Amino acid sequence: MARAFLFVLDSFGIGGAPDAKTYGDSGSNTLGHIAQGCADGRGDRQGLRQGPLRLPHLEALGLGLAARSASGELPEGFAADPALEGVWANACEVSKGKDTPSGHWEIAGVPVMKDWHYFPDTVPTFPQELTEEVIRRAGLPGILGNRHASGTVIIAELGEEHVRTGKPICYTSSDSVFQIAAHETHFGLDRLYDLCETVFELTAPMNIGRVIARPFAGETASTFERTGNRRDFSVMPPSPTLLDRANGAGRAVFAIGKISDIYAHSGPTRVIKANGNAALCEATLAAMDELPDGGFLMTNFVDFDQLFGHRRDVPGYADALEKFDRMLPAFRRKLRDGDLLVLTADHGNDPTWHGTDHTREQVPVLICGPQIAPGSGGRRDTFADIGATIARHLDLPAGRTGTSIL
Repeated sequence: MARAFLFVLDSFGIGGAPDAKTYGDSGSNTLGHIAQGCADGRGDRQGLRQGPLRLPHLEALGLGLAARSASGELPEGFAADPALEGVWANACEVSKGKDTPSGHWEIAGVPVMKDWHYFPDTVPTFPQELTEEVIRRAGLPGILGNRHASGTVIIAELGEEHVRTGKPICYTSSDSVFQIAAHETHFGLDRLYDLCETVFELTAPMNIGRVIARPFAGETASTFERTGNRRDFSVMPPSPTLLDRANGAGRAVFAIGKISDIYAHSGPTRVIKANGNAALCEATLAAMDELPDGGFLMTNFVDFDQLFGHRRDVPGYADALEKFDRMLPAFRRKLRDGDLLVLTADHGNDPTWHGTDHTREQVPVLICGPQIAPGSGGRRDTFADIGATIARHLDLPAGRTGTSIL
């Protein structure tokens, strides 16, 4: 029986979203601007990488063609007529928002058609009554931050005060999210999770998508580092996702990285945690051997977004892409007869863009497998076509939204 693998390269957009202007992102293009930056030297970093962006294995699956279809231009250095080894497409998002849950839920067949609530870009950002109730319910001496911020920056800025005072660092972004950073030992990991559960309960009536625990370690601003014990407390998708339908059909559903958190732990039969793209690659390769016939495996490769997109790091993002590209043949060698591998993204995060937030973009959809004939899937009007393709391949019940690409 066939198996299916879905890899989400978190934030790897290819520009061209028809509604980008609505989000203030007209002209954003994660892949295109990284490729251009590598061509003109902005992608160089001593000891890391130099020269043009080189993604030969992704290009062979049609990445450049998908990008040209989305934005109207080939990325710098990509061939106009590559020797195709898979089916490519470019997909538009119909969900409201440009965040992780919206993108992932739509990929799995459940577009988000209602507006999330977002905290304003003001100081303070959280409503006073919410802050007071969090402090009261959790018995806190107060909170720090209370504004829009990059997680790594605000931890470096406020981490020492947090350790000294016991006040957690609370912040948000343009996503529908309440994030809490706290030291794993000085504050306590279980205490941080308990605090996030309290905040999740308090923000649920506001239609906030996620509360995220952001634990860190280290003793000084220069040594603070986020750990792999992040936990997301997420709103439940409003209808069954691809993961739920696979589970309901009795299939094995492996969720690697933050996938289970994103879908509010609904659907997976096995959850595998790993910290960083290298560890995620190794965990995925091992799990591919263990996934039984008829099974579905989904991995989120988070570093593109978390470490490089939000930090506006062109060389870092380019290096991460090239490292992933070099791993792609190993993934493809794990495919058995009848298997399907789909690579995509959930939104953009152009590292050349202003601010530190996600960007509204189309995403690539690259499909391969031993029995997949190369070709074009063209432009897709919703990410849900990705889930519909996998559902059809696995002979699962169709979702409410989406049409198979194959």
